[in-house]
Formats: sequence, structure tokens, C-alpha cells
Amino acid sequence: MADIKIHHCNSLTEVRTHIDALDTRIVALLAERSGYVQQAGRLKDKVEQIVDQPRIEAIIARVRSQAREHGAPEAVMEATYRAMIAAFIAFERDEFVRLHAKHQELKTVT
Repeated sequence: MADIKIHHCNSLTEVRTHIDALDTRIVALLAERSGYVQQAGRLKDKVEQIVDQPRIEAIIARVRSQAREHGAPEAVMEATYRAMIAAFIAFERDEFVRLHAKHQELKTVT
């Protein structure tokens, strides 16, 4: 893993400027992730496939390991990822329902 460079800040304003810049990058990455989650909803046949607990635990283990490598707080990373995963599960479920309802409408029309 690449070394994380944390700039020394001399003011709270400077700290917040760096955090805001990181937030901009994080939002872009989450938007990209949401595109893949949306595709996952399209590719699954059953709503029961949306929550894949072994996959979730594998992600958490990987994130904790990466946090350790970077010297970041593992508990914070795990809590953040669990919250993010829960939100994306809800998003994927909504997408699944929307797409499958649309599919049912098309079957009914034809």
C-alpha cells in the first residue's frame, strides 16, 4: 500500500480544507461504487441474493487489514464500512424492486 501523506496543518481552517478536499474525492468514489451496486441489483435474480453475509465479512476483514497497514483506526473503518454497506444494501434492494417491477410490467404488456 502507498504511504499516506498527512500534511501538517497550522489552523483548524487548514485542517477543514484538507478534509473538504478528501470528501470531494470520497463522494466521487462512492458515486462510482453506487453504479456497480446498481448493476448488481440488475444481475441478481432473487431479492434474497442482495444480502451476502460472507461477502460483507470478507470486505470488513479486508478493510480492517488495509486500515492496519495504513495505521488507521480499524474500528472506525469497520463502522464506516458497515454503515456504508447497509446504505448500499437498501439502495440495491430499491433498484432490484424497481427493475423487477418494470420487468413484470413488460411481461404483462406483451
